[in-house]
Amino acid sequence: MHEVALAEGVMRIVAEAAARHDATRVHTVWVELGALAHVEPDALRFCFDAVTRGSVAEGAALEIATKPGSAWCLPCGGQVPLARLGDACPLCGSYQLSVIAGEEMRVKEIGIA
Repeated sequence: MHEVALAEGVMRIVAEAAARHDATRVHTVWVELGALAHVEPDALRFCFDAVTRGSVAEGAALEIATKPGSAWCLPCGGQVPLARLGDACPLCGSYQLSVIAGEEMRVKEIGIA
């Protein structure tokens, strides 16, 4: 379950931001998660709850916004939506796709007090 390592990474970012701003509490963390990132949102929430125990972010809500995947099709040159890796181009049926969005995960905002 790589979600534990991801949650720990998010917690490091949150702790650094809280320290920079002399925050005593983090109430919400907003994360953008690509649909192709191979991350299970519920597992990430569970792990985030576990890694924040005893920290400035204990009890903080983890809000996850999913960003859709998209790819560029080499044969037809179209930019197409991509729900899953391994799907074919909806325009021409080719599997020669280059992912251009949807694999990322980033902390977008941190709500501190």
